[in-house]
Amino acid sequence: MNPNPEYAFPVVNSILLPADFSAGSLTAFQHALKAAIITNAKLTILHLSPEAAAAWTDFSGVRETLERWGLVSPDSPKDAVPEMGIDVRSIITPGGSPAKAVLDHLETNPTDLIVLSIQAHEGRATWLRQPLIEPIARKAEEATLFLPDTTPGFVSARDGSVSLERILIPIAAKPRPQSALAAAARLAVRLQRPHGTFILMHVGDQSTMPAVQCPDVPGWEWKTVMRTGDVIQSIVDTAAQESVDLIVMCTDGRNGFLDALRGSHSERVLRNVPCPLLTVPEEGGALK
Repeated sequence: MNPNPEYAFPVVNSILLPADFSAGSLTAFQHALKAAIITNAKLTILHLSPEAAAAWTDFSGVRETLERWGLVSPDSPKDAVPEMGIDVRSIITPGGSPAKAVLDHLETNPTDLIVLSIQAHEGRATWLRQPLIEPIARKAEEATLFLPDTTPGFVSARDGSVSLERILIPIAAKPRPQSALAAAARLAVRLQRPHGTFILMHVGDQSTMPAVQCPDVPGWEWKTVMRTGDVIQSIVDTAAQESVDLIVMCTDGRNGFLDALRGSHSERVLRNVPCPLLTVPEEGGALK
């Protein structure tokens, strides 16, 4: 255990939310806003249709959401939101491929965390109602929070409260899993969750399980689950059996943000698991 955890102070200065005004995008907005609040990060909402300008006020409702969550009073001045350290910006794209729009934005506007709504369509995970098979070669290093539209996630739309008590972390020799453990621990600390369980899942046995350092998070325990068989099915089964609120997976570039858009491990998990998935880079990156 680590008695003096450095994980308590993650570096998240910027958050990107691609939005299409679906119900799932609204859930993603609430999670992105919550993340911006706890990290004092800049939140950029990337609207992916020309109609976004007209829908912006009704969709985002930053102040309305903060009032509902009890963070600002209805009679507070207009500068109450900026004084909280919340910086929300809106960008409208000309349309076209959602994946290309995000990557074009990232080329000149690096971000630390991407929050994405994922819709289920004919047995496949889709992003913003388009198949996740964009033939894009660029690799992205951002941490990404995927929110299936089958789940409300772990941030309450009603009052902004957080329900996060069980986090599943699949581990293997490759990619090296330590950053996933650290990210899960930081999330529990920053969201001020008083107790919970981190569940390490490994397909194999003790001889193949990689050595990891489990950060000491007050009120949280570490549990190990050994499985056999297909890795993806093992993740899906364990998530269901353990009633997890979040899965945290480490990526090595081949299973990162763009590969999740093309049908890799992350997408295969998202097709079947009714809970959010956070992918983090194997080395460094956001949440470090």
